[in-house]
Amino acid sequence: MSVPQDHLNRPVAVIGAGTLGRRIALMFATRGGTVHIVDPTAQAGAAAVDYVREQLPAVAASVRDGSPGTVEYIQDQASAVRGAWLVVEAVPEILDLKKKVFGQLDTQADADAIVASNSSSYASRLFTEDCDTRDRMLNTHFYMPPASTALDVMSDGHTSQEVLDYVLRTFPEYGLHPFLCRKESTGFIFNRIWAAIKREALEVVAEGVSVPEDIDQMFVLNFGTKAGPFRMMDQVGLDVVLDIEEYYQKENPNLPKGPISVLRKYVDAGKLGVKSGEGFYDDYPKQG
Repeated sequence: MSVPQDHLNRPVAVIGAGTLGRRIALMFATRGGTVHIVDPTAQAGAAAVDYVREQLPAVAASVRDGSPGTVEYIQDQASAVRGAWLVVEAVPEILDLKKKVFGQLDTQADADAIVASNSSSYASRLFTEDCDTRDRMLNTHFYMPPASTALDVMSDGHTSQEVLDYVLRTFPEYGLHPFLCRKESTGFIFNRIWAAIKREALEVVAEGVSVPEDIDQMFVLNFGTKAGPFRMMDQVGLDVVLDIEEYYQKENPNLPKGPISVLRKYVDAGKLGVKSGEGFYDDYPKQG
């Protein structure tokens, strides 16, 4: 596996125009280059492009040597990844969907392109096992850029050391802060710790000990954060949080069942958080 050459003059492709996909695209558009956003839904793609264009001037100004680049929506995945030095998968947390996308990228992406997954729960090993180019595939899990610029970097078990070193060296050029997982870990580094915090917060609610608003207020007062765990879960999307917790539950059936029951009540009612206008809180802009 040879690492990409001339990366600043080659596009980045992001597969998925959702909450994280558009934010990942934003960060890679801060060095004057081109970013292609891929999504089967044109409306989602257009909304992602609008988001990046609105945020880009300020974010690029905060990045050393930054300058606003260009972002484009391209519906056809094969066309979008052609020539890209980096392809980041940011589709929903559905294992079969990720397997399908990585199977396509195995042949669609340029031979020297790095193919990364933004999965927040799955090790990339689980969806690269049938691919021929596993040495250039890995996890790059982003949190919530541009506000949170940390990300986990984790091998799929076959990722070349050259690719890992290249990502750790190159991503900071875009205002990002990558951290290497030194062995495979469900939840990577910070999300594994965060999962325990949100799980216990949800369990406290499930047991009737407290309510989301009070827990968040105590969290903010005690830790000096801007938001508590329930407000943060609303930002991520409660459907995503539920998918992740169900995956942890499959790996460890001894985990408490209360958190899943609380999350499912909200998701079944269509209360997904910020993206639906209501979650644990109802003070978000309602979607048109």
